[in-house]
Amino acid sequence: SRFGLLGGVADLGKLELIQTQTVSGVNSVEFTNIKEDIYNVHFITINNFTQNGGDNFGMRFLLSNDSGSTYETSNYQMAYFEITPDGNNSENRSTSRTHFQNTIVTLDKDTSPRSVGGGYYYLYNAGDSSKYTYQTNQTSSGVGASIGFSFGSAVYTVAETINAFKFDDFGNSYSLFGTYSLYGIAES
Repeated sequence: SRFGLLGGVADLGKLELIQTQTVSGVNSVEFTNIKEDIYNVHFITINNFTQNGGDNFGMRFLLSNDSGSTYETSNYQMAYFEITPDGNNSENRSTSRTHFQNTIVTLDKDTSPRSVGGGYYYLYNAGDSSKYTYQTNQTSSGVGASIGFSFGSAVYTVAETINAFKFDDFGNSYSLFGTYSLYGIAES
């Protein structure tokens, strides 16, 4: 029902915090209890993101159907657009990815002061075994007067229950830093 007991409108779309992780120097950030049986839509925020290693900030976003014991490495499709701090832009598309691409565009890792970024992500249908899992995202970063941004969407083309996910450093020995928060969006 859209109306509460006292006749008021219910709190549809209310964000409910599931977990926050502040990390320093890790290779991945895992969320293994996403409460997919409760929430059809998840909202993820990343703040104060920086990275040690790699030419640009970027993370893979991998899905799991076994609570994080293993992560799926096929059946992803994605498209995103980015503008780098030097003013270049590009559109990237693929129907055969091994992960969701999550670029937080930056200047080179060796800039001083170091670039800092952030973004937000929506994840749809993770707990519905009859539907594909979708993701949309928008990220930005900057140092001084130079900024970059990226936005895009992706789909995991297997209809199954997704009950965990992680951000990682593309399997390299980078170090990720920042605050990652996972929310469920209440539907009633």
